[in-house]
Amino acid sequence: MGRTSDADERLKAAALDLIWEDSYGAVTIDQICQRAQVKKGSFYYFFTSKSELTVAALEQLWTEKWKPRFDSIFSPSAEPLARLAGHLDFVQKANLEGRTRFGKMVGCPVCSVGSEVCTQEPEVGDAVRWLLSRKRRYLESAIRDAVAQGSIEPCDPAQAAQALEALIDGLVSQARIMNDPEPLSRLQAMAFDLLRVKSAGMPRLDRLDRLATPA
Repeated sequence: MGRTSDADERLKAAALDLIWEDSYGAVTIDQICQRAQVKKGSFYYFFTSKSELTVAALEQLWTEKWKPRFDSIFSPSAEPLARLAGHLDFVQKANLEGRTRFGKMVGCPVCSVGSEVCTQEPEVGDAVRWLLSRKRRYLESAIRDAVAQGSIEPCDPAQAAQALEALIDGLVSQARIMNDPEPLSRLQAMAFDLLRVKSAGMPRLDRLDRLATPA
């Protein structure tokens, strides 16, 4: 029996990296094939278009990376504020690691793709909205539990999760525009102010410069 090809996996990984590093519109199928070391004919064996490949890459990103990470950070066994702090910590670290990997601030690949092509590529837009809606559920659950616990002021958890997501995405976008991680240094303080956190004993995140060198 011949060796099973992993060309489709390499194409998905290459597409996500290139789009994250640059932009959806700037990346060509030829560039994706070159990065993945896959012949162009093989590309069309697996995918009919760049948009179909992008959807598959986003779905895999959720299944293999984001969902396991969120399941761990937002474990019901953790205190609600610790779940939120853990997520904010991860956002900072992920952006710093992206800068180390690509040599510049690249932001969130999902938000970058979504803001660029959601109105032009309906299938990609649907995939982005599907993924972000599932991420928001974790935030909403933690906020709901924090309200029930009394560690934040009473609020509508769905609206608060949407506001928190907007704050995170905004600061990540600012860091990318400025090519500087400094806006993210205020992420937890601004997030907890937004949520009106009442717990004075919540541990603070490490300083941004300490996060710059992952363990």
